[in-house]
Order: sequence, then structure tokens, then C-alpha cells
Amino acid sequence: MVVAPTVQESAPTRRDWLGLAVLSIGLGLIVLDGTIVGVALPTIIVDLHLDLTEAQWVNSLYAVLLAALLLSTGNVADRWGRKRLFLVGLIVFVAGSLLAAAGSTTAMLIGARAVQAVGAAFIMPSTLSTVNAVFRGKYRAAAFGVWGAVISGAAAVGPLAGGALTQWTSWHWIFLVNLPLGALVFVGAIFTVPESRGKKTRPGVDVDGALLSAIGFGALVFAVIEGPDLGWWTPKNNLTVFGWVWSKDAAISAVPVAFGIAAIALVLFVVWERHREKVQRAALLDLGLFSFSTFSWGNLTAAMVAVGEFATIFVLPLYFINALGLDVMGAGLVLAAMAVGAFLSGAAARHLATKFGAPGTVLIGLGLEVAGVLALALLLGPATPGWLIAIPLTVYGLGLGLASAQLTGTVLRDIPVNVSGQGSATQSTVRQIGSALGTAFAGATLSISLALTLPTALTHAGITGAEADSLADATRQSAGTTIIQLREQARSSSLHDQTVTAADALTIGIANATRWALLIATVFLALGFIGALRLRQASVSTHINSSAPEEVLPS
Repeated sequence: MVVAPTVQESAPTRRDWLGLAVLSIGLGLIVLDGTIVGVALPTIIVDLHLDLTEAQWVNSLYAVLLAALLLSTGNVADRWGRKRLFLVGLIVFVAGSLLAAAGSTTAMLIGARAVQAVGAAFIMPSTLSTVNAVFRGKYRAAAFGVWGAVISGAAAVGPLAGGALTQWTSWHWIFLVNLPLGALVFVGAIFTVPESRGKKTRPGVDVDGALLSAIGFGALVFAVIEGPDLGWWTPKNNLTVFGWVWSKDAAISAVPVAFGIAAIALVLFVVWERHREKVQRAALLDLGLFSFSTFSWGNLTAAMVAVGEFATIFVLPLYFINALGLDVMGAGLVLAAMAVGAFLSGAAARHLATKFGAPGTVLIGLGLEVAGVLALALLLGPATPGWLIAIPLTVYGLGLGLASAQLTGTVLRDIPVNVSGQGSATQSTVRQIGSALGTAFAGATLSISLALTLPTALTHAGITGAEADSLADATRQSAGTTIIQLREQARSSSLHDQTVTAADALTIGIANATRWALLIATVFLALGFIGALRLRQASVSTHINSSAPEEVLPS
């Protein structure tokens, strides 16, 4: 009888733990930037005169490009060096933040967000794969607990930080704050983060795979975001791209064509990756990773949860500021209830995982998230007090902290170290696709719902005709900022003594539309809960099947 080789579980050094803190803060910058924009978005809409579709792109382009690039950058991190790519990513991300802060037009801001996304795509897989490579065995659970708590905390703190910076300085500071933080993380990484690489076992660079994945994911999110504005089948408006126009008189909208391109590109991507595997060439995505059931079910769960979480984060600030009339800081304070819940549960997640296991803790967390968002959808109204909204948001935050802290470690538990870059990049890609689709689905649902709820509310208030139609369309396009303008104008608007009545009716309409968007978010979170059930079953099955062979092999 001989003992099978096992993974070395040497205790991490003090430098390793400091490196984990630096990597976690670096990742926190990326996550923070994905959520800090939300609460400032109504102010940005007014300042730069954005419509709802452009506002979605400010949020979504960041996630779309991340999703398109992460598989490629994860592969590069394994080959070129994870620490090196992390440092390069910080430089690019900080440069993008500076450009975003200087943005004075829609095009400049969206372009700067694209630069930020490129930097974030370098940073994200480098952090997770380094943690996966440095911390093994019992230490890995603690490391992933810290890593997950930082993610959930940064995501939850984002709205509060965005509210404070926008209210007390200007929205430009939500990007400028990244400069000193990025510099500190850069210096800390030089001295504390170890360099690591994956083994290069196959020749070549999978350029075709990178292009196909970028086209597929980009076209998918484009179709969902642009559907309400361009028309899901019949064209409603012109689409202009670099001077080329898809006319609204065309036989079919650009949206179903984009869906078709996405489907074809993603199918070809899978076929191409299988071909690369067959001829033993380097592939962008190791499809063999999905032979691990924990990896497959974990990624499906992560995708559904990301859709639900980011749908919620996108619509709530618009509702708080435009419907309830809260200022930016007030909206941030209400959303801070999520941060309170996330921090409380993030600290307790490790202890719960000891008792219920990581998959069981994920289930508890997702159950709380579903309950919190569903309760929130039922409570929302045109005059719901902020303190009442904060209660289900705290419950939601508790679930967010539990699920985020334990899901990542569970998904990557069985992935070999030499492909941890690909494994972590795949999971991060799935999350980013989910976050982009979450914003897209929420924006599309909000737009479609507003097209129904606003005219109905105005009709019930006795305001009809062409002026009502124009008012409803302006409110939908501006994501509700028209309501603020009406209240400021009082009786000096063209509606005269009906101005307040119109503003109240529009507030009812946006509250009802927000409720529908939150119900869509609840559906996706519920699908994530179902996925987590299967993940738990797969985790138990894998543990049973692998425990005996790991201990003893026949001689």
C-alpha cells in the first residue's frame, strides 16, 4: 500500500496574508466601481442629458467588456504572470478612472468606462487565481472567506460611497477616488503579492476563441439593452453606428439580428474550443473544467444570482431619487442597509460554513436574498418611507454576504492549481455576463413597464391626449428625472395647476414599474437558489467519491 500524493498544506506566511489583503482591496476597487455608479446615475443623467438606454450603457459597457475579455486575460495571467498582469491592470484601471472623471459628454464617459473595463479584466482573474494558488487545504477556506466578504462589502458600500461623494462633492469624484486607492494597492502588491504562473502545456494563442466569445457576449447584451428602444422585432427607431444607419423603415429590427449573431458566435465558440482541445492546441476555455459538477452548477448559480443582484442595484437608486424624491445621500443611506447586512453576515459566514458546509451557507444566503427582494417588491409604493425599505434591504444584504463569501470557494474547490487562472476567469466571466444582463434585463423591464404604467397613471389622474403621451415618453426616456423637473417647476410648467397632479401620477407609474423590475430580479435569484441546491448535491457527491482514493491507493 502506498499513500497517494496530496497537496502541500504549508501554513501561509504573514506576507501571504498581507498579499491577500492587498489583492482583496484591489478586487474591491473593481467591484466598487461596478456599483458606485448606480446611485450617482440620476445626477449623471441630468448633467450629461442621458436617456435611459445611454444610462444602461454607462453601467453595462463596463460589465460587457469585462465579460468579453476575462477568459482571454485569465489565460494571459496563467502564462505571463498573475502579479505582473495585476499591476498592469491597476495602471490601466486608474487611467480609465481619470478619463471618466474628466468626462463631459456621453461618448467620453462611456469610452472611459471601456478603458476601466480593460484594466478590470486584467485585475480580476489575477486576484482570484493567485489566492487559489497560494492558499491550499484548510487555509483556502479562510482566504476565500476574506475574499468573498470584501466582494460583498464593496458591492454593498458602493451606493453609500457614491451617494456621499456625489452629494458633497460631485459625481466626478466617484472615479477620482480610485486614483489614491489604486496607487496604494499598486505599492502594496509590489512588496506582498507573490508571482505565480500556470504551466504552459500546449502551443499557440487562441485568438479566434477570444473574438468569438467577445462577439457572442457583446451581441447578447446589446440586444437586451437596445430591445425596448429599437424594437424587439419591428424597428421603432434608427440605429446609427459610426455613421452607418439601420433604418426604422427596415423589414426587421437590429435586435433579433443581434440575438442571432450572439447565438451563432457562442455555438461556434464552443465548437472551436472543442477543436482546439482535439488538436492539443492552447484553448481560451478548458471545457474539461465543466466535467467538475461543482464548477458547472456553481457557475450557473453565480450567473443567475448576478443577474438578480445587479438588476436590483440598477433600479433602486432611480426609484429612490426620482419617485420618492430623496437626495443622493439619502438614497445612499437607504441602500447602506445592504452594507450593514453584508458586513454582519460576511463575518459570520465562516462559522456557518463550519456548521452547514459552504454549499449549505450559500443556500441560506440565497434564501435570504430571495425573501428580501420579494418583500421589497411588495412594499414599494409612491410614498414608502425609507426606513421601511431598509428592513428588507438589510435581509437582502445578510444573504448577499453569506452567498458571496462561500460561493467562490465552492466553485473552485476541485479545480487544479495549474488551470486556476482559467477557472477563476471563467467564473468571473460568468458573473460579469450576469451583471451585464442584470442591468440589461432591469432596464428593459423598467422601460417596457414604464410604457404601460405611466400612461395608465396619467389617465387615472385625468391627464390625457398628446401632452400626456409626450410627458409619459419623456419620463420613460429620462428614467424618471422628468418628475423632479415637474416638482421644481410647480405651476409654472405648461400643465399649470395640473403639474403636481401629473408629478404624483408619474410617481405612481415609476413605483409600479420598479416593482415589476424587482419581481424579475426575484425570479433570477430563485433560479440561483435552485442551482445552489444542485451545487450542494454535487458537492456532497464529489466529496464522497473522492475521499477514499485521496487517502490510500493500492500498491
